[in-house]
Amino acid sequence: MRTHRNKNVRAHAFKLRAGIRGAVMSKLLHISASPRGPKSESLAVADTFLDTVREVNPELPVEHYDLWDGTLPAFGPDAAAAKMAVFAGEEPQGAAADAWNAAIDTFRRFDAADRYLFSVPMWNGGVPYILKQFIDVISQPGLVFGFDPERGYSGLLRGKRAAVVYTSAVYGPGRGPAFGSDFQAPYLEDWLRWAGIREISSIHFRPNLATADAEAGRREAHARAREEAKRFIA
Repeated sequence: MRTHRNKNVRAHAFKLRAGIRGAVMSKLLHISASPRGPKSESLAVADTFLDTVREVNPELPVEHYDLWDGTLPAFGPDAAAAKMAVFAGEEPQGAAADAWNAAIDTFRRFDAADRYLFSVPMWNGGVPYILKQFIDVISQPGLVFGFDPERGYSGLLRGKRAAVVYTSAVYGPGRGPAFGSDFQAPYLEDWLRWAGIREISSIHFRPNLATADAEAGRREAHARAREEAKRFIA
């Protein structure tokens, strides 16, 4: 029975993605996980990255997705029920179907781009919960991943690349455990690779508070953002 169900999952997943994904035009989607607006260090570095992109390739469409703008759907009981229904090769019904359609709409916006820029401040050693919510919403069978009972997961986001701006106020590499740990970059980059994105560039500005000379690190981060942006769209 389990093997039969897993075969149904694979068939349903492949059919689902074929029906949802259309042709992807070259486009950069900036996904912002910071709620701090002009006070955000991650957004400032991301702006430098995007300014450079526009200088090098002014024709490349750029879209901003502020995860705090209130449009991100919740991922609760109805969405979880929908996900498990799809895993079982079934169609979500009722409120679960509504939640599933909301997840698909969010995925469509994401999948319409082939380049991604994430601006990600560190929160309590990890990523802001709004980014985790976004990942949970779009990480659906047949959309972001496929599954085989013998081979395991396979990422379905092919032909895409990502750049990530990481900032942290206190944590920094080489600092002692009293300054925190990094569950931010390992989590996000593991998800990107799991989803099928292999080309990942990273720009770090850390720490920006617990340091005697934050300005030197800030200049270095912005310089690296300019360099990575040029390579990113080459």
